[in-house]
Amino acid sequence: PRDIKANEAIIQAEDLFNKMAASSFGADTVKIVIDGGAFEGEKIIGLKKIIKDFDGTAAANRSKFMIGAISLHTKKFDDAIKHLKDFKSNGASQIETKCLIMLGDAHAEKNLREEAYSYYKKAALVNEKDDATTPDALYRSALYAEYLGKNQDAIDSYKKIKEKYPNYSGVNNGEIDKALARMSVLN
Repeated sequence: PRDIKANEAIIQAEDLFNKMAASSFGADTVKIVIDGGAFEGEKIIGLKKIIKDFDGTAAANRSKFMIGAISLHTKKFDDAIKHLKDFKSNGASQIETKCLIMLGDAHAEKNLREEAYSYYKKAALVNEKDDATTPDALYRSALYAEYLGKNQDAIDSYKKIKEKYPNYSGVNNGEIDKALARMSVLN
């Protein structure tokens, strides 16, 4: 029954979050999704309240992910890190990969380079068979490895992208070849 109530409570906030993800939005919309309020005549229960009132439910867990994503987008990096670290993917590998990428992005924005690199590497290892999110994580990992002077890690990652994910946009548009050439690897 608690899960049912939590899912009923989150419906409007989740719908509004999905609309935000598909288009531009203002600070007032962000506040409504996170803290609650009225939107187009409907009462929205905020994600923070769902976490507080329904802690331990799937809806509260999804709320953490959404607050983390919103916080990253609105440049509240500490909030993003806090909520994304609390989120549990429960075996959903694409969501876990996206969460780890966002954690990497938040750390990168805070100029915490080693931490960012670590999250990108973890994201690339979640599900190597996933050609939708894994190559992006691997590319970010490679860029950060290169940035940190971990050239062999960068080269290995670029090569892995080229070999395992030939349909990745970075392979098709030549970015991976450019990166390898930049690192004096010609093939």
